[in-house]
Formats: sequence, structure tokens, C-alpha cells
Amino acid sequence: MSNFWGWFISIITVVNILGCLWLIRWTSKKAPGEEDTTGHVWDGDLREYNNPLPRWWLWTFYLTIAFAVAYLIVFPGMGQFKGTSGWTAAGQYDEEIAAAEERYGALFAKFAATDIEELSRDPDALRAGRNLFVNNCAMCHGSDGRGARSFPNLTDGDWLYGGDPSTIKLSIIMGRNGVMPAWGPALGEEGVAQATEYVLSMNGREHDAALAAEGAQKFAMFCAACHGPEGKGNQALGAPNLTNDTWLHSGSREGIAQTITNGMNNRMPAQGEILGEDRAHVLAAYVYSLSEGGERGSDSE
Repeated sequence: MSNFWGWFISIITVVNILGCLWLIRWTSKKAPGEEDTTGHVWDGDLREYNNPLPRWWLWTFYLTIAFAVAYLIVFPGMGQFKGTSGWTAAGQYDEEIAAAEERYGALFAKFAATDIEELSRDPDALRAGRNLFVNNCAMCHGSDGRGARSFPNLTDGDWLYGGDPSTIKLSIIMGRNGVMPAWGPALGEEGVAQATEYVLSMNGREHDAALAAEGAQKFAMFCAACHGPEGKGNQALGAPNLTNDTWLHSGSREGIAQTITNGMNNRMPAQGEILGEDRAHVLAAYVYSLSEGGERGSDSE
């Protein structure tokens, strides 16, 4: 924060506190000879009295002002002044992290010594993994791991980068960046329509056969390098399988055309620095457990 804004905040804060004090003092006193009414009269003789606040109420206001002053002395709140306690949000965060590590570090270290696949069947590890998931992953993938549009479903056995334990853990620690170029300028409107129909045909869905036949050539030229000549995807690149009717963004004709035209840019943030190796290990076991039955880590795409 610059010195200007520091002084600006400090002056505004002090003026407001002094203003509150002056207002309370001004409204609680009457000038000599002043009547006990506000001058408002209704129905000829019904007058509004100007009585002072009850003392307990008045002193409550004074106490709030005293508390504000004491708070601003002890804690940061006056621009560049850091407060006498030395408190900072970052310092409190570090203290809480250190306390959590002291309390739970040994537990996660014990789990980390166990293979992820075995850990995925340990109820205690899964409870810990679920807590990690809810706090770090649920905002994108949902509390049940079923995802949403543009956020992968982690329960269906369909993996962009691979669903084996080590790959899941790598995805958690390092994050992922999924980029599909925009092909609209290269294909043109007609080319996009042809490629869209060909993608629909690969799913066995209703499509225009003539356009799909033209789209096959476009697919081989522009799309096969990532999605493969048969459209079954490439986990090394995170290119999705286009033949299984599982869609990350949209599987409608309009949605597919929009994706081809404008491309997509998805990012999963790296969690390694936040979680650490041991917690990522437990979280990977929980994510691995979410896949259904024998499909866990099948990597069929």
C-alpha cells in the first residue's frame, strides 16, 4: 500500500471515530433554557420530547468507540501502522498450518507409506481423503466428484490424462493445462459443419452422412494429430475420446461446433504446494476410489 492510501485510510478512520464521539456528545446535551421537546406538535397538544438516551445505552456507544481505538492500536487498521501485536493474516495462516501439521502430519505420513490402490480401500484414509477433497476440489468437481460442464466427472472411469494411481497423483500435484486450438478460421463455417457431423457420426448419433464424409477429411487433417485417427483420444496430451459420447463441455451439435470454432482452454491448478506430498497421496487414493468398480483406472481411451 502506498503512503498516500495509508494516510488516506488513517485520516478517514480517525475522522469517523471523532465524528461518532462528537455526535453522541452533541445529541445528549441541551442548551441552557432549551425546552425538553423537539418542537414537533400533533393534535394540538401532543409533543415529541427530546429526552437524552438512557445512560446504559449512552455508555454502550462510548464503549464501542473505546474498543475501536484499542483495536486500532493493537491490530493493523491505520494504513501503514502495523499495530503493536505484530499480527498479520499471513502469520496467522502459517501458525494454523503449523498446528495442523503437528497434529495430523504423522497420520498422513503413515498413509503415505501405503500404496495408493491399497489405500483406496482403507476407510480411515478415505475419510481423510474426502475431507481434503471437499476443501480443495469440490468447488469444481462437486462434492460427489461428478463434476459439471467443463469440469471432469471423476466417477465414470473416463480419464483425460489417465486414471491409474500415479497419474491421478501427478495431476493433483502438478495440475493440468488443456488447450484445444480454435479451428474456425482455418476450417470456415462449412468446414466446421462438416467436422461437427463427422464427430457426431463417430458416436453413432444422428448426422448428415454427406457432410460427415467431407468432415472425415477435415478431421484427418486438423484433429487426428491430437485425438487420434479413430478419434479415441490421447492421454499423453489430455485429448478426449470423441467416440464414447462422454463430453466435458457440450455434446450437442451446437456445442461441438462452438468448441471446434473457438477452441477450449481449461486449467486445473496445481495443488502440490498447498497439500504437500503426503496429503496429495491420500487425496489421490480417494479420487481413485470414486471410479466405479472395475472401471477404476481402466484407461480404455
